Amino acid sequence: RLVRPSRFFNAKAAKIKAFLGHLRGYGYDLDALFAHDVDALRKELLSIKGVGPETADSIILYGAHKPIFVIDAYTKQLMARLGLVSNGITYDDLQAFFEANLPRETALFQEYHAQIVHHCHNTCQKAPLCAGCPLVTHCDFVQMAPLPLLAVRPSP
Repeated sequence: RLVRPSRFFNAKAAKIKAFLGHLRGYGYDLDALFAHDVDALRKELLSIKGVGPETADSIILYGAHKPIFVIDAYTKQLMARLGLVSNGITYDDLQAFFEANLPRETALFQEYHAQIVHHCHNTCQKAPLCAGCPLVTHCDFVQMAPLPLLAVRPSP
């Protein structure tokens, strides 16, 4: 009763309730839930209404401190712009790409993901700030752009 939607279309409260309902089976003990191996924990989290792959993987990486690479829109966008993957790559395939090419270390996955989010939030946006981008010389997006992106939106 304490968690309820703040607006008509807000579904977050229902998702939080579903997660807490599941956690009740563990006596509300996150450590007990997180005791599972990565694959079993991911499967269990995905069985909870409202928990998708990105949310499940974020819980595993940042909550359980277990190595799984989180894929989000920023990650897909950056890797496609750099020409490392196709625009239509699936979540699972992009995750497999990272996990096959990086040491399977929790702290590394956390830092790598955080750096991608930071870079895309500040530089590689929908309308990118290419003039200030340290990756511009490696970027297929800039090379194939119809306009000179380096002059479109200079970095602040």
